[in-house]
Amino acid sequence: MASEEVVDSPTGWVAKHIKEYVETGGEKGHTWQGVPTLLLTTRGRKTGKPRRTALIYGRSGDSYVVVASIGGAPKHPKWYLNLVANPDVELQVGPDLKSGRARTADPDERARLWSVMAQIWPQYDRYQEKTDRQIPIVIIEPV
Repeated sequence: MASEEVVDSPTGWVAKHIKEYVETGGEKGHTWQGVPTLLLTTRGRKTGKPRRTALIYGRSGDSYVVVASIGGAPKHPKWYLNLVANPDVELQVGPDLKSGRARTADPDERARLWSVMAQIWPQYDRYQEKTDRQIPIVIIEPV
């Protein structure tokens, strides 16, 4: 994906965040509203194009943990559907570029990691209350 043109999130404030993150090599944007963020690039399940978004993250051992909340929307975010279809992803964490393999946390992992992520971003609890779907937790293991 590195040599291909990446399509950034169409959401205005997210696109601005990504642009600043990339242009400064993660110096600006890695911390957003006091929490750590990474850039996740997935392969579009319909277009085949690399798609990039910015997400709050936590850690579990060597793995990165993100939440497919989309603010408690009724449907999963497109980036989540993309990585379910193709789990090979790329990350930028601060200045570091990494390849990873993503998977949805199993129920036991989700229970443990939900509390970790809600400590980082307490709004996740509110997002879950807002929607009927179970918000997935994604574990990204570096490869």
